Parts: sequence; C-alpha cells; structure tokens
Amino acid sequence: MPWSNQGGGGGGSGGPWGSGGGKSPWGSSPPPSGGRPPDLEEILRRGQDRLRGVLPGNMGGKGIALAALAAVVLWGFSGFFRVEPDELGVVLRFGKEVREVQPGLNYHLPYPIETALTPKALRVNKIDIGMRTTDDVRRGSTVRDVPEESLMLTGDENIVDVDFSVLWKVKPTGVGDYLFNIQNPEGTVKAVAESAMREVVGRSDIQPILTGARQTIENAVHELMQKTLDGYGAGILIQQVQLQKVDPPQQVIDAFRDVQAARADLERAVNESQSYANRVVPEARGRVAQITQAAEAYKSQTVAEATGQSSRFNQIYEQYKKAPDVTRERMYLETMERVLGGADKVILDSGAGNSGVVPYLPLNELSRPQPRTPTTGARP
Repeated sequence: MPWSNQGGGGGGSGGPWGSGGGKSPWGSSPPPSGGRPPDLEEILRRGQDRLRGVLPGNMGGKGIALAALAAVVLWGFSGFFRVEPDELGVVLRFGKEVREVQPGLNYHLPYPIETALTPKALRVNKIDIGMRTTDDVRRGSTVRDVPEESLMLTGDENIVDVDFSVLWKVKPTGVGDYLFNIQNPEGTVKAVAESAMREVVGRSDIQPILTGARQTIENAVHELMQKTLDGYGAGILIQQVQLQKVDPPQQVIDAFRDVQAARADLERAVNESQSYANRVVPEARGRVAQITQAAEAYKSQTVAEATGQSSRFNQIYEQYKKAPDVTRERMYLETMERVLGGADKVILDSGAGNSGVVPYLPLNELSRPQPRTPTTGARP
C-alpha cells in the first residue's frame, strides 16, 4: 500500500506522512498490509469532528455559518483588480466581452461569473523588419541583417535592400478586437508590414527609392498596413513606418554609389547655373530699365524745353506786333545785359564837352576790387 512503512520498523520515517509511527493525515494508523481498506464515511466523520474542534468556542452550526459568510465576503472582494497605466482592461462575463475599463482600480463580479484581461494596450510597440538588434556585454548593441526579409524586387526589376521599423499600438476602442480577432498580434503586424513594403517597392523604380522617395514610400506602406489590419478587424493602430536603410545589394553597392555621386554633381551644376542666371538676368533687366527711363526723361525734358521756347517766342512776337520799337529796345537791352553782365566794362561819356579820359589812366585795374593788405602795428 502507498502508506506502508518502507523502513521495516514501526517507528521509522519512511512513510509519506513523515515520522510519528506512520499515521495517516486523519490521525489513524494505516491498515496493515493486506488488510481491509479504510471506511470513507468514518474518515469524513472524523474530519468534521476535527473541524468543529478548530472553530472558535466550538459553536457548531453558527460557526459554520460565520465561516461561510466570511468565505462569501472574501469571494466578493476577489473581484477587485488593478489596471496599470499602460494597460486597458476588458471584462468578460462567462467568456463574453461586456465592457472595457480604464487604468486604475476597478471591480468585476467574482470568478467564475466575470473575469478581466489587461493587455498592454497603451504601450507603443516596435517591430524591426530586415534587421535584428542584439545586445552584447562586450560589444554593446549590434545590428544583424536579415536578407530573407530585406531583399525586395523593384518595379524596374532591380534588387534593393530595405530595412525598416514599424511603430504600432492597440486602438483605444479596439481592445476586444485585439484580444479575440487575432491570435499572434506581433507576428500579424510583421507579416502585414513585410507584405505592404514589398507591394509598394514592387510598384516603384529603384532610383526614386534610393534618393528622394523615402517619405512617399513610408506614407504608402503606412496606409496599406492600416487598411489591411482594419480589414482583419485586428484592433491595431499603426503609428509610424520608418525606413532605416535603403541600399542596393552588397555586391553592386559601390557602382550605385558612383551613380548617385554623379547625379549629385549634375544636380549641383544645374543649381549653380540656375543661380547664376537668376543673378545676371535681373541685373541686365535693371540696366535696361534704367537706360529706358533715362531716355524717356531726356525726351520729356527736351520736348518740354522746346515747347517752352516756342511758347516764349510766340508771346514775344505777339508783344512785338503791338509795339515794335519798345519791344526791340527791350530785347536789345536784355541781350546786352545777358552778354555784358559778367564782363569788365568801362563807360566813356564823350558828349557834352567831355574830353575823354586820360590815356594812361588804368581803368581796368581801378574797376577790379583790390586785395586788402594786413595791417601791422609798426609804421615805416
């Protein structure tokens, strides 16, 4: 029998219940080998007697009622549960979703009526495709390439090596879909991401992928992944798609880099020529406008002067016709004033008995202003 003494002696400790003569857990000695099996009713009766002896005051039926009440209270308190800040709670009633709860202390009906699931629904998850990051104590973090995930065929039948990351989390209103519609969320997101990237790359040429179409590819993969996951009813929200590395295969990467350098030189030369043209053409147009405006101003000035002179001549002619002698005299005086106004003049009056001037009189010198000599304190 299982409770027989394997040590050979009555006081040994070889039985399953330890020392003490090989007694059973109900306090009685096991039957001898080959004897009649124990009576189950007797065992239950002795167990009830021992339970009554343990209750305080040996109250009998009242003690059992208090114990049952305490068990019910403890069962009711077992419905309290806590949801962490990065989690959302889903309460199930007999296995069916009934409501979602926010982070904090919450309550549901005790098991087995209701249960609660608390997935990490508010945490942003990251999946790397085409590469793996490993932590080494001596070397630190190292990135290992996974070519079976990263090598893709472009629309112009070239091979490109694409490493990218996907940031995703559970939709705030789709926790139930996340828990019950998909079995392996991380694997599903990874498969959908790789499929979407291959589809987008397969529709594009290699040159835009390697140069300036990174943002376009990220947006296209993001939209395609979200559409696919929504079709699955996965309850997953794609936050961002990040291209980490986009290169040709390792065997031809040097040739592709030479082509990219040549294209960069071409673009730089075009930009420099365009900037030179943008600088020279406005300067030439400015000079043309300046010359044109100067010519227009000279034209206007010449026409205005000619118009004024002709108008003045007409006015003088009108006055001349009214009084020719007076006008002629006035014109003569104005002309002489204009001609002799700035010249040195000596006026001689030879009429009325005047004999003229002394021949040696320096009239020109007298008419000029004499410079002032500085005065000194001593006289000669």
